[in-house]
Amino acid sequence: MSTLQQILVVDDDADIREVLRIQLESKGYSVSEAANGSDAVAAVTDNPDIDLIILDIMMPGLSGTDACTQIRRISSAPVMFLTAKSKESDKTEAYENGGDDYLVKPFSQAELLMKVRSLLRRYVVYKGKGTPLFNSSEIRLQDLMIDTAGHFVYRENQKIELTDTEFQVLMYLVKNIGKAKDAQAIYEGVWNDKFLPSSANTVMVHILKLRKKLELDFNNPTIIRTVWGKGYQIDEA
Repeated sequence: MSTLQQILVVDDDADIREVLRIQLESKGYSVSEAANGSDAVAAVTDNPDIDLIILDIMMPGLSGTDACTQIRRISSAPVMFLTAKSKESDKTEAYENGGDDYLVKPFSQAELLMKVRSLLRRYVVYKGKGTPLFNSSEIRLQDLMIDTAGHFVYRENQKIELTDTEFQVLMYLVKNIGKAKDAQAIYEGVWNDKFLPSSANTVMVHILKLRKKLELDFNNPTIIRTVWGKGYQIDEA
């Protein structure tokens, strides 16, 4: 098995795939390719060790967002959408379908590599491939058990599937338990990127998705509370 970090590049444009392959391989990554959404799902199914998927949205047949939805059933590896669609609603849809980051074409090589490094760094740490953030691999949170090594959350032995970024947001709040964190702190702490006005919406979408998955009563959250005027907080047990 290769020790290189593995990246799957998915785009129906062969020239874009070639450019991405050259840029990523020059930095030491192992790169595989898929020309459409269906092939991407098949590639992730065949190779569970893929560490990152770079996924175009507008492709014939199975779109990137639909492919991401299917990939999320079999993999928690981060997905970075690469697309010409730049509206805020497009980004929200991408995140709601399981995406972790978003890069608009045309893009610079420096920006691409910065996002790739950030996503991979977070993923390998939380998957137990790097230095663990906690001494214990299990964290109890009310009636939840967080498996920090396996990147899973359980309630009464039922596994709750989280995307990579959802897990990052949860762990950021757990690491800061008892402290309210606003959208800027969460975004800069999880995405490792400059906070922009649109970034607040990105954080809000992920908090809402986490609540839908973790809270027993979504309308009355007790795990991730909103502290008005301050942000979001997980309380000590």
